[in-house]
Amino acid sequence: MKKINTIFGAFLLLFIVACEGPEGPPGFDGLDGAPGPEGAPGIQGQVIEVDGVNFGFDPDNNLFSTLITFSDETNFEILESDAVLVYRFDGTIDLDDGSTANAWSQLPQNFFLAEGTIQYVFAHTFVDVELFIDGNFDLSGLDTAFTDDQFFRIVILPSEFADSSRMDTSNLSVVMSAIGVSESEVQKIQMD
Repeated sequence: MKKINTIFGAFLLLFIVACEGPEGPPGFDGLDGAPGPEGAPGIQGQVIEVDGVNFGFDPDNNLFSTLITFSDETNFEILESDAVLVYRFDGTIDLDDGSTANAWSQLPQNFFLAEGTIQYVFAHTFVDVELFIDGNFDLSGLDTAFTDDQFFRIVILPSEFADSSRMDTSNLSVVMSAIGVSESEVQKIQMD
């Protein structure tokens, strides 16, 4: 009985394997469609360094402000959906190897003074960025070390990149690396 089952199984296997016929004719090729739009050249971000920023005092609102208009400073197209990040220069720090590095803080940035608290903040559109110094005390006598000759970096991050990215935006070096902008490519602006 085992021999009959084995012989029957071998014939069945041979029958199944042998049931392959010749390959059929190939199908028709589809028609070529119209070419699509030219793709974007990749993620385009920009970093603008603005030195010599002086804030003006607005006594009615008890704050300092300054306006930086993008079209005055760059020819880079900024879209309404793009993200804008602003960093304030905090000075240089000494590294373990004896060299120095620039220290940048992302806005908003707080300072706790004897009189109260001040905060650097900003608002932006695709046309400009307005920087503010706000506080919880009378700012009319604020030390000019906070208001005059300030140094900022403004990063324009394309919306496609900003939406899909999970990077640490508090670290300016990480942001610049992610958008492929080197120190030599930072557009430097000196305010009057």
